[in-house]
Amino acid sequence: MPEFSAGILATGSYLPKEEVGNDELAERAGTTPEWIERKTQILTRRYAAPDEAVSDLAAKAAENALDQAGIAADEIDYIIVSTSTGDSPSPPTANLVQDRLGAYNAACFDLNVVCAGFVYGLALARSLVTLYPGAKVLVLASEVYSRILDFSDRRTSVLFADGAAAAIVGQVARPYGFIDVELASRGEGHHLIGVAAGGSRKPSSHATVEAGEHFFRMEGRAVSDFVMEQVPINLERLSDRTGVSLDTVDHFIPHQGNGVLLGKLAEKLGLERARTHVTVDRYGNVGSASIPVTLDDANRSGHLKDGDLVLISGFGGGLSLGSCLLRWAVAP
Repeated sequence: MPEFSAGILATGSYLPKEEVGNDELAERAGTTPEWIERKTQILTRRYAAPDEAVSDLAAKAAENALDQAGIAADEIDYIIVSTSTGDSPSPPTANLVQDRLGAYNAACFDLNVVCAGFVYGLALARSLVTLYPGAKVLVLASEVYSRILDFSDRRTSVLFADGAAAAIVGQVARPYGFIDVELASRGEGHHLIGVAAGGSRKPSSHATVEAGEHFFRMEGRAVSDFVMEQVPINLERLSDRTGVSLDTVDHFIPHQGNGVLLGKLAEKLGLERARTHVTVDRYGNVGSASIPVTLDDANRSGHLKDGDLVLISGFGGGLSLGSCLLRWAVAP
C-alpha cells in the first residue's frame, strides 16, 4: 500500500457582500418572512453584485484557499470548476479562473452535476493525485443563481443564492485523506430540476424568454422524496464498501438544500455521534458551492480536528448523488 493518499490540504470560500433577508425577499415572492423561515429555516442569503459572475466568485474563493495552504497559483496542476450557472456556455469557466489567478501551469475544465458537483470534483481530484503523486488540484464550486430565479415563484426564489468555495487536493500521509467515494445518477428524474431553454434542444428565442423557460425550476416535493429515499442507500453502500460504520463519523457535511429537509435527513440517517454542519440559515442554497462553503466554515471555525472522520454528501439535479469519507488532516 502506498505511503501517501489524496486528501484536502486547504479550503477557502467567498460569499458576496449583498445580504438579502426574508423581509425583502418575501415581498418579491408574494409570501411572508414567517413562511420562508418555517419552510426552509433560511434567515438570509447573499447575492452577487451586478459586476460579479461565477468566475469572479470562484477566483476569490481560490485565493483564500491558496493563502491558507501557502501555495502559489503557479503550483496548481489542475483546476476543476463545478457550476451549473457558468459565466457563459463557452469557454469553460475554469479557464477564466485560471487567467484571473495566473495559474498557467494548470489544466482546466468544468463539470456540471449541479448540487452534487463538488463531490464529483473531489472524486476526480483524488484520481488525479493517485495517478500523478505530488499533483495539486484546485477544486472549485461557484454558483450565481440570483440571475436565473423567477422571483414570483416562491418555491425556488426563497431557497437559492450565490457563493463560491474551494478545496485544494494533494498528497497527504496515511491514514489521512480520502477513504472512498460513492457516486450515483438517476437520470429518470432529470425533469425535476433544471432550466428548460438556452441549450441545443430549445435554443434561446423570443418565445422561450416570454414563456419564462430560462428560469430555474424545481419540483420540490419530488426532489425531497428522492433525497430521503436515495441518500441513505448511497451512504450505506459507501459504508459497506469501506467497512467504516456511519456510527463512527465525527462530522456530517451535507448539501445545504433546505434546512427542514436536512433535519429530517439527519434524523433518518441516525448519525447520533456526528456533528451535522449547517450554513443554509445564513447563506441559503448555493447549489454545488453549498458543501464546500460549509466545509470551509467548519474548517476555519476550528471544528475539524486532526484525524476526525468526515462524511460529505451531495444530492440534486440530474438527478445525482455523491458521497465521500475522509480522515481530516490538520496542516502542520
